[in-house]
Amino acid sequence: MSARSEPGSRAPQSRTRAGTSLAPPVAGVRLAVRRALTGLPGAGPVLVACSGGADSLALAAATAFVAPRLGRRAGLATVDHGLQPGSAGRAERVAGWAREAGLDPVEVVAVSVTGRPGGPEAAAREARYDALLATARRHGAAGVLLGHTRDDQAETVLLALARGAGPRGLSGMPPRRDCDGMPLLRPLLDVPRDDTRGACAALGLAPWEDPHNADPAYARSRVRADVLPALVRALGPGVVDNLARTARLLAADTAALDELAAAALAEVRGAEAGLSVDGLAALPPAVRTRVLHAWARELGATPAALSHRHVAALDALVTDWHGQGAVHLPGGLPVRRHAGRLTT
Repeated sequence: MSARSEPGSRAPQSRTRAGTSLAPPVAGVRLAVRRALTGLPGAGPVLVACSGGADSLALAAATAFVAPRLGRRAGLATVDHGLQPGSAGRAERVAGWAREAGLDPVEVVAVSVTGRPGGPEAAAREARYDALLATARRHGAAGVLLGHTRDDQAETVLLALARGAGPRGLSGMPPRRDCDGMPLLRPLLDVPRDDTRGACAALGLAPWEDPHNADPAYARSRVRADVLPALVRALGPGVVDNLARTARLLAADTAALDELAAAALAEVRGAEAGLSVDGLAALPPAVRTRVLHAWARELGATPAALSHRHVAALDALVTDWHGQGAVHLPGGLPVRRHAGRLTT
């Protein structure tokens, strides 16, 4: 954040200049926040996760304006990962700005990513979400607001395509996800990234530019800097919205298939242990693989470790049975076919 107008310099104003109308980017972000908060159950505050970047800063400023007008308290949490020089001071400046903007409670949460599984990006994300959820529960929050934009959604879809993900991966980030009972809300998934920058400019706020966002060591950074701009040049600016729309459509289809799979799982389970092979074989493949995925998670396989390879091996016990041995799920849990059922 620049010294000229970093968070902490002043509270966001409702108008860009005295006597002038509200800037469209500010209005757009506020409208998105209003839609997300309207009807949100629970009497507790909402907590904005804010790094000081343009997306989360615009979200925090909009929430500070909108939430009180809906009779809702709004607070802010900023996470210091300790991965860059000056990160603690930057987090304190974000917190200082938040207090001046009227947000309450405001917390700086320091985390350590050392010893966590996965690469540095995954470890930082896990530590950040753990800290945000713990902070939200401590304050009895009704939900946590995250600043992912339409552009983030488009990048997520492209990364999922590159991984060969199925419909669930291509569904991208949901506008709402409950994590152990705590709603995680993404109000800005239909808001372009340019609008969050425009909102910050209109409010006189200069966001912090995270150097990791331009580091080619990270796949998302390469998609952001090279892949998505190349697609826009080749196919036109509508490609970003089309990718985000694809995520919305697939999310709706995935939700419908998940409902069918939940009903089918109850049917093939029956009164005995395990699942009926004949019942599974009678299901459409798209439903059957979802049943097997859900059952594997019930058995204790963690979603992050459970891959297409594991589900395909379980499916082979049903559709390509030739006496093969047990399938070992993440954590070493064996699943085998015996007496017409899949059992552990």
